[in-house]
Amino acid sequence: MYQTGSCQCGKINYSFKQEDVLSAHHCHCKDCQRATGCGKATIIYIPNKKLKIDGDVKFYESKGSMGTTIRRGFCDICGSGIVSYAKELPMIKFIKAGTLDYSSWLKVESSFFAKSSADWNAPDENIKSFEGNPNMLSNIKNVFKSL
Repeated sequence: MYQTGSCQCGKINYSFKQEDVLSAHHCHCKDCQRATGCGKATIIYIPNKKLKIDGDVKFYESKGSMGTTIRRGFCDICGSGIVSYAKELPMIKFIKAGTLDYSSWLKVESSFFAKSSADWNAPDENIKSFEGNPNMLSNIKNVFKSL
């Protein structure tokens, strides 16, 4: 089944097959809090080669907690954050779940950066939670699936 999404003004649209999703997570890091304007970003890991994006995505770069360069893609008209990725791992993209047209199928597997979560938006106790960014070994399956 194909899933679709867009920015608020519709200038940027994307699509992917639901079965190509690697995983989904809540990220409570301070950068995601600032970028979303809320307590977390819900992100969907998908191989770049399985994601189709139409429209001109603008990017802002910043250093992540592990020293990687995080590129956050957004619409320059409405400002909606659409996609991000680590510049050092461009084969995996992180779609912002809030931009999906239909999201009830999504199953979030874990929360990252629980230590920086706000009390008013604490990590879900029913899913796995990491104090920081999970180490690469815990996400290595995603890297291999994206190749």
